Amino acid sequence: MIPSDPEALDALAAEHVLGTLDAREAAEVNRALPVDAALREAVARWEARLAPLAGLAPPAAPPDDLWNRIEASVAKRAPAQVVPLRAVVGGAAPARPDRFWKTWSIGATAVAAGLAAILFLRPADPPRMMTVLLTSRDQPAWLVEAEGGGLRLASLNPRPVEAGRVQQLWALPPGATAPTSLGLIPGSGQTRIAPGIVRPEPGMLIEITLEPPGGSPTGRPTGPILFIGRLAPATGT
Repeated sequence: MIPSDPEALDALAAEHVLGTLDAREAAEVNRALPVDAALREAVARWEARLAPLAGLAPPAAPPDDLWNRIEASVAKRAPAQVVPLRAVVGGAAPARPDRFWKTWSIGATAVAAGLAAILFLRPADPPRMMTVLLTSRDQPAWLVEAEGGGLRLASLNPRPVEAGRVQQLWALPPGATAPTSLGLIPGSGQTRIAPGIVRPEPGMLIEITLEPPGGSPTGRPTGPILFIGRLAPATGT
């Protein structure tokens, strides 16, 4: 059911825009949007709020030798053997003109080149995962996205940190008994966690705690949890 509580509705709208709802929840939101004005307004606010995050992903140009590699790959393919149509249907129909087969060959080559381009351009990235870290009152505060084996963190509602304290990021993979520190969060409200510290996976708990200057002295969280969420596969809405 679509919640009537404004804070819960806002959190649902955020997950809808981010694509982290499961299929059933996403379908329910899509059915409610045409008739629920409050939900539409919340979704519109989140779409406007999250639109700038698209600029965080730098554009990537294809390799300079891409088309040379595609052409070389296509050139290595042996030409397909053409079987006369009359041989297929027992001579009941006349053979097609040579022009038909030439046209078909050109079209097949173009399709092969297009498929080769897709295979060369599509990166073999791990499944896309993300989460929204919520406050203790279920207010969306941070966007966390798995990226190239690491994590990317961006503040949705920047807020000042308590004087003399710092915010520290932690990850707790499923089955782990203690969280792993991912470092301190800079004042800019955006940071990237390089691959190798932890391996992002569905169900991984991500949290931010309030710690003394320099971070936790014990290697484990010592301050209160400010924001928390779990990584989940990102799905279309």
